[in-house]
Amino acid sequence: MYLFYTPDIETSHCLSEEESGHCVRVLRYTRGDEILLTDGCGTTYTARITNPNPKHCEFEILTQEKQQPHHKGYIHIAIAPTKNVERVEWMVEKCTEIGVDEITPLLCRFSERKQLRIDRLQKIILSAAKQSLTPYLPKLNELTPYTDFMRAVKEKERYIAHCYKEDKHELRDEIVRHREESDRSLVILIGPEGDFSADEIHQALDNAFVPVSLGESRLRTETAAIVACHTAVLLS
Repeated sequence: MYLFYTPDIETSHCLSEEESGHCVRVLRYTRGDEILLTDGCGTTYTARITNPNPKHCEFEILTQEKQQPHHKGYIHIAIAPTKNVERVEWMVEKCTEIGVDEITPLLCRFSERKQLRIDRLQKIILSAAKQSLTPYLPKLNELTPYTDFMRAVKEKERYIAHCYKEDKHELRDEIVRHREESDRSLVILIGPEGDFSADEIHQALDNAFVPVSLGESRLRTETAAIVACHTAVLLS
């Protein structure tokens, strides 16, 4: 079954023009057919089409159910985008499928990409969420300077993954160590292809970030983000 995104379902029982076109023109749903909807905040709805218009498909709600998240706590990945934008898009897609709650693109000292089309990434997130049938749509932030991010960070558990030869903890061990804590929220920083600068790492340590390793292999930026996201979702 396909999942349709309806963020305004509390005030409107009509699919957006884009979703209406997909539902009626592409998938050939018609009057009386049942469809599955989500508000992107964790609630799913079973509905019946009452007016199969390809620009404003109307429906009536039959049932609704609040879905439980697939993992405990709140998982935030903050990452410096790669020069190759397709690798960024792939990372965002896969982290959405895995179950990330929030993504913040970071502008770091060694960042090679200093511009990002947030609107395109939003569409990729929506498509990935629908494909994986997740009722929770991750939050995507604007490209944020590293120092601004440090001033605004709120998560309780804070980790920074870097490649410097310093003492680091294993991310999986840290997450397991905090597993039984209530109201968990964690953020994991992933640096650019040239890694974080020494000053950026010191800023993180001064802000209670724990330096972590993602394993023995040296990972590409986008791969590191996916490994970190999967580790957090699986072990939280």
